[in-house]
Amino acid sequence: MKPIATTEAPRPGLRERKQARVRSMIIAQAMRLFSAQGYDQTTVDEVAEAAEVSRRTLFRMFETKGDIVLAWTKGMTQALTEALEACPKGTHPADAMMHAFISLVPRIAANRQDTYAFVYLIEKTPSLQTVSLQKYRKWEDCLAEGLLKRITERRNRRNAARLMARCGIAIFRTALDEWIRLKGRPALVPLLQKTYALQSSLWKQPDTVEPEIQP
Repeated sequence: MKPIATTEAPRPGLRERKQARVRSMIIAQAMRLFSAQGYDQTTVDEVAEAAEVSRRTLFRMFETKGDIVLAWTKGMTQALTEALEACPKGTHPADAMMHAFISLVPRIAANRQDTYAFVYLIEKTPSLQTVSLQKYRKWEDCLAEGLLKRITERRNRRNAARLMARCGIAIFRTALDEWIRLKGRPALVPLLQKTYALQSSLWKQPDTVEPEIQP
């Protein structure tokens, strides 16, 4: 009897694992410095020194500072994709998407202070707006693909998945805007849940018309 072929990917070698650790260290130290000092104010040499690598090693892995931030956002995209896939099959697609967003929050940083600093860096640094837009475009694609697998009873399911993904990103970005306005004081997850509830309520016909408030 012939052995059954497996599809498991081969384990990375020692060199690849070492490079991955160095790469992760560069990203972590760069994000820490960017959020503390400002993206434009932080030099490549400072990042290399903090990560304990040579300037040459850093440039071998990342051509620009923007590529370091982009690599960090790719990690967030992967985490979002995995969280959506891990959500139980019977969960409503919209709830599964929000579960993925909520699961992403603790992956941004180790604590609320660093999470706020990273969010503020990505959302409010003018020179990183292109990176931020690329991140959301990737999120939209991965969410739409994941939601398409969960929306099975609609003829226009592809458009429905894309629309839901875009609405989810709008909810997430609106919650971030409010969180930044409040300077990160409240917890982000409840704020995200409230924004989701607000978005859902906006599409419902109110039972009664609220009286007009006279000046």
